[in-house]
Amino acid sequence: MSVYHLAIDIGASGGRHILGWREQGRLVLQEVFRFENGMENKDGVLCWDTEKLFAAILEGLKKCREMGKLPVTMGIDTWAVDFVLLDKEGCILGDSVGYRDRRTQGMDERVYEVLAEQELYRRTGIQKQIFNTIYQLMAVKEQNPEYLQTADSLLMMPDYFHYLLTGKKCCEYTNATTTQLVSPDGKDWDRELLKMLDFPTEIFPKLALPGTGLGGFQENIRQELGFDCQVILPATHDTGSAVLAVPAREKSFLYISSGTWSLMGTERQRADCSPESREANFTNEGGYDYRFRYLKNIMGLWMIQSVKKELEEREPMRKDGYSYATLCKMAEDCREFPSRVDVDAPRFLAPKSMTAELQAACRESGQPVPESPGELASVIYQSLAQSYKRAAEQLEHLCGQTYESIYIVGGGSHADYLNQLTADATGKPVHAGPAEATALGNLLAQMLAQGEFSTLEEARACVYTSFPVKQFKPAP
Repeated sequence: MSVYHLAIDIGASGGRHILGWREQGRLVLQEVFRFENGMENKDGVLCWDTEKLFAAILEGLKKCREMGKLPVTMGIDTWAVDFVLLDKEGCILGDSVGYRDRRTQGMDERVYEVLAEQELYRRTGIQKQIFNTIYQLMAVKEQNPEYLQTADSLLMMPDYFHYLLTGKKCCEYTNATTTQLVSPDGKDWDRELLKMLDFPTEIFPKLALPGTGLGGFQENIRQELGFDCQVILPATHDTGSAVLAVPAREKSFLYISSGTWSLMGTERQRADCSPESREANFTNEGGYDYRFRYLKNIMGLWMIQSVKKELEEREPMRKDGYSYATLCKMAEDCREFPSRVDVDAPRFLAPKSMTAELQAACRESGQPVPESPGELASVIYQSLAQSYKRAAEQLEHLCGQTYESIYIVGGGSHADYLNQLTADATGKPVHAGPAEATALGNLLAQMLAQGEFSTLEEARACVYTSFPVKQFKPAP
């Protein structure tokens, strides 16, 4: 009889419930439920609808019961940096503001009035992103100080959903590190830093590692669902889970977790908080078993996703729409189009129109302006590949070693044209797949905690033999 585990993987645009189990030594996945997500404009503020998301979490759990495949364990992963503040009754204070909201503008300067940017990196090892939790909290302190004064606890987004299921409050380590408030040496909140910033230290719960069990559902949840299940923390940061499932056979490797964001990096045993690392804008996020995900955030497929949406809104009657496969083919047909942009420029984070922003960037830099869908897609894919090339060169320099290959996991592993461009740009073979790496990593953490795998290396080897991994060789 199969032993089922459930991964609930919630991204910025949607979520999935995916069951996983072992069958004849291989991992098997089954999608149970899918739901939409997205930031909503609430009186000019970009927010998450946490009530809607939790209702979807419960609905997917009910689907498991209807199918007769009850998971023995489950865990939730989401995007990073966003959080909720709860009062003593466990109610959210204010709105659940999303990371693309503009409330953090200027908050970096407010933080640097307390300590210099260089010192902040030395203490935390986390790259500067204006949406990091530290800047979001400074925005709360400046704009809604009453929330911090009233708050009983701060929970990252997946920790909040785990709390609603179990009644247990904690912050999972891998996601907590993205706040830019955790010490890479102490593996805990930097309490001194919290005091320096005048953030109430008592609202930050204890940190817990992936594999930590939170127990079963609360009574009201058990009654609504009709069954109980053990909640086990995965790496609740989706990239932490995705990296856990990289099917690498080497001990040292480069990876790209490719989705809305592209996270390119390697695994290390120690954080690099040096000035050189900071200047290159690399980050030391926590990983499974206290490994560090030494990586760079690259804009990723957000740009092509945005252009795709704008094209479909502009041509709603187009019979075949604009699938990603279609856009890849169009980009390949326009591969000679010469323009490139810096995909990590702040202007591409949340523009009113990605198409107009791309065109403006090319115009301002004196390059040909892309007009057709193929030209727009070509600029994006070629620019992404060049960004991957620069990041790979920086990683090799900073880590003092040469990496033989790159593993691409996540939804972007399906983008064959981009994978080939990446191989050509870096001169390294690319291994693409599996696409469901985040859900897989979530499941692996649960299965490791249950003793179904004895080591992470054994779990990764099982991923390699269970799912197709496509190879792309660099052009000679």
